[in-house]
Amino acid sequence: MKKEKTCPKCGEVVEIYKNPFPTVDIIIEIDQKIVLIKRRNPPLGWALPGGFVDYGESLEDAARREAYEETGLEVELVCQFYTYSDPGRDPRFHTITTVYVAKAQGEPRGADDAALARLFSLDEIPFNELVFDHGDIIADYIKWKYGKREFLPGKARKNKISRC
Repeated sequence: MKKEKTCPKCGEVVEIYKNPFPTVDIIIEIDQKIVLIKRRNPPLGWALPGGFVDYGESLEDAARREAYEETGLEVELVCQFYTYSDPGRDPRFHTITTVYVAKAQGEPRGADDAALARLFSLDEIPFNELVFDHGDIIADYIKWKYGKREFLPGKARKNKISRC
């Protein structure tokens, strides 16, 4: 989205762009379980570890950094899972997240933006307490990992394209 604004000093009209924020989320697998964090900041609830990509940082480096900052785990990225871009996925502003599947060892510990980090088996995941669109992301992951190898959306969503 582009807006025009007049400079108060020189009177020149400048264009201001409002763009979505790039983010990453990481599905960290440890012994048939995945790591979720309890968010320290609003929106409060359980979430996948993740966060904003810093300027000059690759998506992969951001995923490894966010995983470590929020869980204390050094992860091995297995694959880039999917990119989620619904403008309403984050109630604060428009974000686009690229989700990675990663493997790690050890016990997660909450740090940085995470008040708590813990392992959940798939039948323990608190879907009703997940924030953002993380319930949809985890449902998509479960279908991909344990169902058919093709992408099957968690519910009918427009603009959803199958993974290659």
